[in-house]
Amino acid sequence: MFTKILIANRGEIACRVIATAKKMGIATVAVYSDADKEARHVLLADEAVRIGTAPSRDSYLLADKIIAAAKQTGAQAIHPGYGFLSENEAFAKRCEDEGIAFIGPKAHSIAAMGDKIASKKLANEAKVNTIPGYNDAISGPEQAVEIAKGIGYPVMIKASAGGGGKGLRVAFNDKEAFDGFASCQNEARNSFGDDRIFIEKFVQEPRHIEIQVLGDSHGNVIYLNERECSIQRRHQKVIEEAPSPFISEATRKAMGEQAVQLAKAVKYQSAGTVEFVVGKDQDFYFLEMNTRLQVEHPVTECITGLDLVELMIRVAAGEALPLTQADVKRDGWAIECRINAEDPFRNFLPSTGRLVRFQPPEETMFQSDTSKKLGVRVDTGVYEGGEIPMYYDSMIAKLIVHGTDRNDAIAKMRAALNGFVIRGISSNIPFQAALLAHPKFVSGDFNTGFIAENYSQGFHAADVPHEDPLFLVALAAYMNRRYRARASGISGQMAGHEVKVGEQFVVAVLGHEGQKDYHDVSVTDFEDKSRSSAVTVGASSYQISSTATLGQIRVQGQCNGMGFTAQVERGTPKNPLALRIAHNGTQIEAMVLSPLGARLHQLMPYKAPPDLSRFLLSPMPGLLVDVAVAPGQAVQAGEKLAVIEAMKMENVLFAAQDGVVSKIVAAKGESLSVDQVIIEFQ
Repeated sequence: MFTKILIANRGEIACRVIATAKKMGIATVAVYSDADKEARHVLLADEAVRIGTAPSRDSYLLADKIIAAAKQTGAQAIHPGYGFLSENEAFAKRCEDEGIAFIGPKAHSIAAMGDKIASKKLANEAKVNTIPGYNDAISGPEQAVEIAKGIGYPVMIKASAGGGGKGLRVAFNDKEAFDGFASCQNEARNSFGDDRIFIEKFVQEPRHIEIQVLGDSHGNVIYLNERECSIQRRHQKVIEEAPSPFISEATRKAMGEQAVQLAKAVKYQSAGTVEFVVGKDQDFYFLEMNTRLQVEHPVTECITGLDLVELMIRVAAGEALPLTQADVKRDGWAIECRINAEDPFRNFLPSTGRLVRFQPPEETMFQSDTSKKLGVRVDTGVYEGGEIPMYYDSMIAKLIVHGTDRNDAIAKMRAALNGFVIRGISSNIPFQAALLAHPKFVSGDFNTGFIAENYSQGFHAADVPHEDPLFLVALAAYMNRRYRARASGISGQMAGHEVKVGEQFVVAVLGHEGQKDYHDVSVTDFEDKSRSSAVTVGASSYQISSTATLGQIRVQGQCNGMGFTAQVERGTPKNPLALRIAHNGTQIEAMVLSPLGARLHQLMPYKAPPDLSRFLLSPMPGLLVDVAVAPGQAVQAGEKLAVIEAMKMENVLFAAQDGVVSKIVAAKGESLSVDQVIIEFQ
């Protein structure tokens, strides 16, 4: 067994590998860029080596520097994590040539699965289902009909040079195939100057389901059940779960066996994933093989009780798999939510900066101890006070829960999201909460188009309605009553002028543009050490109790006999006297007033924010890589103005209305902060 390994990665996956290595008594070496010199993975490792400046191309993608770091520190093996060099056949081969074990598959396996055409041919040879199709140019509509009949309807007729939805039709019968061919050919000729058409099977209501495989150097390969990864936004997975709520036992077995056949065909060693597209009738077809550890591997670990990182290390050290297919378990249900640094209410713009508060829910399961189950696990590479840099992907953490069944797992995840405190940057937690509460997600009735279909106009506060909005009002009044009760106990108050708590309040829920909703609320005195109180909001009654320490954000308690976790803060950016209450993805800002205070509050005029329409403001921190206009230039609505790079993505800013550029305020190459002025208009 190795005595020291180097992790050629960063963030949560580097921390994940370090956890298992420490359990196994293996020393660890971290590598880091200038942006990561104080990152969590650097602090956790036994040694750390700087490999370059912040951009990935100047650090984490430099194979020479990573191998030099391994030699310098005496590391016998390198774990690549995911991303960066993890599926780079040249890097894997270089490690082998240098006498350093690559904790992943052999270079020939990476090469075989890295080419989509070659991998499909290999899959066919290994008798793995591939999407039926005719990939040569088709001469005319008559031939198109014959091919479509041979493939089986429905089929997708596609222009070879197609894009943007042009030159694409779905046909369910001979007539639609005949007519669709002609339409596609005309569109392709007019749009692309290339009228070549091909046909492939159309998978209806497709789901993305993947099979985890594990192989060793002794010829053993097993599959570790499946993961459901259909909840995706712009082809990026958002929620993953194991097992799938859709496939049957027979389909699971067939997919698993085909995945093993493919892995054996390329002599696969290590952990890998075979991805399939699965239709509404459970017909499944090979998509690709990921020759690395997947982001979503923890859900497989939860239901199997296996540490995949440990097994990867043991296989790389030449050990045989310690289990057979018959030993693989499927225990309970696991769900993973990717917690990303992005603002879902601003079209998921990246959010970078300092984590002023970072308090994940309490962990009861742990990365390197898979004996713990039916709880909460958090995989992260950040800490409170640390920075989320603009140079890498947006993941803050992976939140994983394990339940007895799917409903239990969903309930655990909703509670865990409620207790996940992140401040200083925005996160996608409200969006995750909305997805978990959506009736179609709860019922398991979804496919890869779920987010595009249900949130086609973006994500808004109205997309995550609270099942009982008056509970938020009641909780605001209850917590305010506790704050006032504490104030009333302060010594040194002038006799006859002590703070009087009272029981009658008015809660003003603050909306946009000065809108306010007023609610009459009564809160009884606390009855016992559990801080229980009866709260009445109109005709609704709530018995609320909590022992949460005043001032902490996460509040746990009981309401009408049911447990809850919410977040409560005093003071908001707009109003230092308001309370911010968040629960199940819904957030309100409220002021808890006396009846007289409420009457006076209603007389307060609304002060509108300043008009900033003459300015183009940066919607995120990032690097200004392009300014597409010049002073004096007239621009029209929808015209490109600037490009900002953040978290490995380019974000194009367009004009919201017609205008004339007055001044370019920010220079190309400048690092921007949120709301920094880029362009001023006349």
